[in-house]
Amino acid sequence: MTPDQCRAGRALIKWTQQQLADAAGIGIATLTLFESGSTDPRPATIQVLQRALVDAGIVLLGDGEMIQGGAGVRLRKA
Repeated sequence: MTPDQCRAGRALIKWTQQQLADAAGIGIATLTLFESGSTDPRPATIQVLQRALVDAGIVLLGDGEMIQGGAGVRLRKA
């Protein structure tokens, strides 16, 4: 998951940084630094962020899964 995917996923479900940090069980400073691209968090941190977003209904798309290429996000179908 990229910082852009994290921000976009959070926006789709209308969560604040604090809500995502709480759902993932991490500090808001860690999330803020990741989303700004200032740091590369540990793989375990990325995993808990991904799990929180996926559990909330976000689908993470890889480079080859978008029409225009590049990674992205979408909401899970109901």
